[in-house]
Amino acid sequence: MITSSLFIAVDWGTSHLRAYLCRVNAKQPLTLLEQRDGPGVVKVNQDFEQTLLSAIEPWSQQYGCVPVYIAGQITSSIGWYETPYLECPINPESLLDAAISFNCAGHTIKALPGTKCTLQNSLFDVMRGEELQILGFLKQNPEYQQGKILLCLPGTHTKWVLINHGEIICFKTAMTGELYDLLCHQSVLIPSDCEEGDFDWKAFDQGCKLTLGSDSGNLAHGIFSVRTRQLSKELTPVQAKAYLSGVLIGSDVRAARHASEWQLQSNTQVVVVGTKQLNKCFSTALNQIGVKCVEFDIKMATLSGFNFLYQSA
Repeated sequence: MITSSLFIAVDWGTSHLRAYLCRVNAKQPLTLLEQRDGPGVVKVNQDFEQTLLSAIEPWSQQYGCVPVYIAGQITSSIGWYETPYLECPINPESLLDAAISFNCAGHTIKALPGTKCTLQNSLFDVMRGEELQILGFLKQNPEYQQGKILLCLPGTHTKWVLINHGEIICFKTAMTGELYDLLCHQSVLIPSDCEEGDFDWKAFDQGCKLTLGSDSGNLAHGIFSVRTRQLSKELTPVQAKAYLSGVLIGSDVRAARHASEWQLQSNTQVVVVGTKQLNKCFSTALNQIGVKCVEFDIKMATLSGFNFLYQSA
């Protein structure tokens, strides 16, 4: 009888590759043995196979060809092996049913599908990877499998996801993280020689308040204030980066507040599933409009989702 086994879980998004060597034991929770990181899908010039093999090479040498599960943009039209989008509403436990299996240098790889939905305004939306993280969150927190909840998964492409009795009903994507990166590095807003510094929460709060309390069409003007407030010596470049983050996240939260697909009112609750820094940013913005937040670690959610699917297989 096999009491434990190894597998590699790969969360491969637009910006980053994160590979996890995991041990599953029938009598214990999943054990993370090691993590290795690499470039995101848009940064590897289509050389996906070699990028993956380089990331997991030490594990292959030590443990042989263990199975690999991949999720995220790597399974999209701009990735390696494209898998289908499953139509909402969907129970994320069914992700494995639409996975595509293939062989890579002796490793059996399972590429997980994405999810799609059509919103009330008839716009089409998609996600890849977040549905796995939602599954993991629900498995870690079964009390949220009853009733309706709104999840926020902040990142390069932030997702706002409506869950009802454990099913993904619909979701909305905001390019908050990608806009921040582009504006920081490819615009006149932040000087190219800006040094790294401690995140300025006061400047962040000011940026949030600007767009949370503004007219709906004020985002473009608000973004330019990142530059003018440096010219007027109100902000240093380091503070301006935090202020820009607040402007964008405030706008994101404002849109979620007025979404017709759910009711986001004062004294309601949102579950924020992300990194520690992003969780605090979004919780801070949501608290400004009276919304309570519960924070959950994205890495734990990711590993929990992979663990459930691996054991189901």
